Amino acid sequence: MKNWSRRQFGAIAGAAAQVRSAAGQTATEILDVYPGAWRVRFGRPEPLTPVSTRKYRPAETALRAAGTLKVPFPLDSITGMRTKRGMAVTIPLEPNELIYGLGLQFRSFMQRGLKKKLRVNADPEVDSGDSHAPVPFYVTTRGYGVLIDTARYATVYLGNKPKKGTARRSSEGATQSATSANALPAAYGRFRVGEPSEVIVEAPIADGIDVYVFAGPAMRDAVARYNLFSGGGVMPPRWGLGFWYRCFGQFDQKQVLATGTELRASRIPCDVLGLEPGWQTHAYSCSYVWSDKFPNPSGMLKQLRGSNYRVNLWEHAFVHPTSPIHKPLMPLSGDYEVWDGLVPDFLLPEARRVFAEFHEKEHIAIGADGYKLDECDNSDYTRNWSFPELSQFPSGADGEQMHSLFGLRYQDAIQSAFERRNQRTYGLVRSAQALAAPYPYVLYSDLYNHREFIRGVVNSGFSGLLWCPEVRDAKNAEDLLRRLQTVVFSPLAMVNAWYIQNPPWKQVDRESNNKGQFDPDWAKLEAQCRELIAWRMKLLPYFHAAFAKYRETGLPPFRALVMDWPGEAAVWTNDDQYMAGDSLMVAPVVAGQHEREVYLPSGTAWFDFWTNEKHEGGRKIRVAPPVERIPVFVRGNTLLPLAEGGLHANDGASWRVVVRAYGDAPAAANLVEQDEETLDPALTRVELTWAAGAAQGSVKRTGPAQRRRYDVIGWERVGSPQ
Repeated sequence: MKNWSRRQFGAIAGAAAQVRSAAGQTATEILDVYPGAWRVRFGRPEPLTPVSTRKYRPAETALRAAGTLKVPFPLDSITGMRTKRGMAVTIPLEPNELIYGLGLQFRSFMQRGLKKKLRVNADPEVDSGDSHAPVPFYVTTRGYGVLIDTARYATVYLGNKPKKGTARRSSEGATQSATSANALPAAYGRFRVGEPSEVIVEAPIADGIDVYVFAGPAMRDAVARYNLFSGGGVMPPRWGLGFWYRCFGQFDQKQVLATGTELRASRIPCDVLGLEPGWQTHAYSCSYVWSDKFPNPSGMLKQLRGSNYRVNLWEHAFVHPTSPIHKPLMPLSGDYEVWDGLVPDFLLPEARRVFAEFHEKEHIAIGADGYKLDECDNSDYTRNWSFPELSQFPSGADGEQMHSLFGLRYQDAIQSAFERRNQRTYGLVRSAQALAAPYPYVLYSDLYNHREFIRGVVNSGFSGLLWCPEVRDAKNAEDLLRRLQTVVFSPLAMVNAWYIQNPPWKQVDRESNNKGQFDPDWAKLEAQCRELIAWRMKLLPYFHAAFAKYRETGLPPFRALVMDWPGEAAVWTNDDQYMAGDSLMVAPVVAGQHEREVYLPSGTAWFDFWTNEKHEGGRKIRVAPPVERIPVFVRGNTLLPLAEGGLHANDGASWRVVVRAYGDAPAAANLVEQDEETLDPALTRVELTWAAGAAQGSVKRTGPAQRRRYDVIGWERVGSPQ
């Protein structure tokens, strides 16, 4: 890191190493931490923050490869002030500069003009900022991102509270936003988007705070740089990107094995079986000890692995008195219990060690492949089961800080168990915060609004998060199919049958399902679901390669259209379409929606994924997809690798690939081969190209010698070359 002198930094941004806020109360230190990343410090930050407690270090090589980048705006225009309430920071906004991010936000998309309190809450039912994963990071259409490094419940005013009598000035040398207030829906007029303003962040209690600024120059570059600062994007094992099925919560060992057998017999592709609370002797709080319902867990896990199933175990972090780790964790826990269980202080290395060693010995060593980390968020506001903000922990954290950090530090404990064995995993978690990109855990929720679940996929990409719009039961067959379509095109494709004893395609109604009363026409619905899940397996090579790019570059594999086309007005408020990888654009449909409008961004042609119909970009079209089809469009000049299918990721059919070429001059595409079991495995890149005028494409492998996996068995041209 480089601490800029007054002369050095003045040459770049006209700032000083020590400056005063507009109120003259707070000194500022400006630090160049990596190319394109700066830290602006106010006062004395608290010792416990996302950055100070992080597990993963920045991806330095990738960050430094960017070279020298221009400061996106003068950093001395960021001001700070200590008040009786805590620390307040002000960051300038240009006219028509639009804001996105702040973590997993279900109720809103474009954030300028709103107020958000970034509070950890398991039941975010209004647009207040409450979230399973509130992240104090935002990005704007001017192509930069800002991280407020705090574990406090920060309140963020996003350009809606101009101070009376304050002169607003444009940031000298700043790139003007490409947006125009006139192009926004009329409802945004009340936010005065066309005027200069500021973002105000208030962090309670704190005497100081660090603000990190990430340059672009474009939005997607700023997000990618933030993710690299976090440690780089996650690269899941290939099996984690297959299909998941979570069993009924009270199933025993015999019933779990029967579920696996039934899925294979019915030709439903599946890679992961999930066990819900009934696998433990005590679940609320947790013992982490196998129940007598599972008399031979190691034998069961071995048998399931022999059928190419991975097993994911549900748990939460609150430790029941009967757990063997209760006593050693007693002095390493907070002063309040949850469900009569200890709350481990995962900020302490010793607490993480005790927790991890037990999990490794009792679960992972006998064949468990991952975990679903439930209830690590906070529900004091609704069902009142979590620890209070006034809690105290041995590390010095209070309950507010611990709620903000708990999800990631819990993941740290579990990750260390896998790291001790040099073993990869992919799992689920219900809370995260800043710097989450390197973690192999996907967020989920007990809420169940399909429209909001789609928005979750769109929004999560701004903040280094992954989101699973899981399927449980459904209102009817259409609802089940529409929900299943969304999960097929998401970071984790899962049916969560924890409260239904039979697959939802046999009976969507929960009560009838649990009575074994199947729909007379269930076989037809099962066939439709089977076809949808089969498409997930066909797309497995493509999604796997998209995550490999995420790992290397920080570019989110699932992201909002505005991240790629920030200059197009039609995408500024578009919260129900998203890119899945670089080449597929997804426009989900909810039950009862018989048609919808789809915007096709400019600069390329788009091909209907199902019919191959070609559409020119830069316009809106209306589509009326049949119930068995989700609108998906392929970017022109794409090489799209599609597997034959297969029942699991290790199936030979999932490695046999047909490559579709869309457009006249398709760009090269990559597949990735690697060891799926070990951490940081060597990677072989399989480059696919199709030269102009050639009868078919070609394949080139680069990387270390290892067992060849992919076999390209065919090439198809979509659309005739000109």
